[in-house]
Amino acid sequence: MSENLASTLTAVERDDIARANASGRRPVVFVHGLWLLSSSWDRWRTVFEDAGFTTIAPGWPDDPPSIEDARANPDAFASKMVQEVTDHYLEAIAELETRPAVIGHSFGGLIAQKIAGEGASVATVAIDPAPFQGVLSVPFSSLKSSAPVVSHPSSLKHGVTLSFEEFRYGWANALDDDEARALYNEFHVAASGNPIFQVVTANLNPFTETKVDTKNPDRGPLLLIGGEADHTVPVKPTEQSYKIQAKNPGLTEFVVLPDRGHSLTIDRGWREVAQTALDFIARTGALTT
Repeated sequence: MSENLASTLTAVERDDIARANASGRRPVVFVHGLWLLSSSWDRWRTVFEDAGFTTIAPGWPDDPPSIEDARANPDAFASKMVQEVTDHYLEAIAELETRPAVIGHSFGGLIAQKIAGEGASVATVAIDPAPFQGVLSVPFSSLKSSAPVVSHPSSLKHGVTLSFEEFRYGWANALDDDEARALYNEFHVAASGNPIFQVVTANLNPFTETKVDTKNPDRGPLLLIGGEADHTVPVKPTEQSYKIQAKNPGLTEFVVLPDRGHSLTIDRGWREVAQTALDFIARTGALTT
């Protein structure tokens, strides 16, 4: 990071990085997407630490510290952009003494691939990732899921909170009503609408921040995971991302998990997804520092 730029890391994030460095273990960096906080990774972090890794889960810049704070101030999420968030995670990674594995979900999956394209991760897992520039598939369900943002230009300046019905369609369509409601109450917070506009316009904008360097020979192993029933990021665009990434000399794999929606990292089946990611990262040899 340039000396002219102020750090975006919070004291809590710096303490987490210090703990990771003191552990002597391989770090795993978790990157959350829109409508969640970094605390959504807490159960995953336990699984990975029990397996011998250390973990950090920075938030996005200016994320409120808790669900309660986030719901009290939804505009705290406003105006965040893809590169701004990517730079925040790259700053955190630069403070680590060992090159980490990186796991991201949704827009976090796009950011994880941008980090991999910088050669900053030893292995990467992108789960239901938002599409990068060059991915052309835009299924109807993606358009419907993004409608709460793209149909309201005010979302460029304000945090966007999904109604339960919108969350039910975009995230929890593979779940029963009781679990959908429970997840909405436990995890859902407002989000910036800007990244969605950035993805929607990516293939018309040569300067888009959603570009990913898929050709970097130092990208490292990459696993893309798609949820078969996902409405927000259906399997087709994730498959197209895989086909582009597979041209990289590094190991590239693609797994589709049956009957799983966009909530797959937080719903009752989260452990299967976590284990799929853990097995891939361990198989690449990343556990050894």
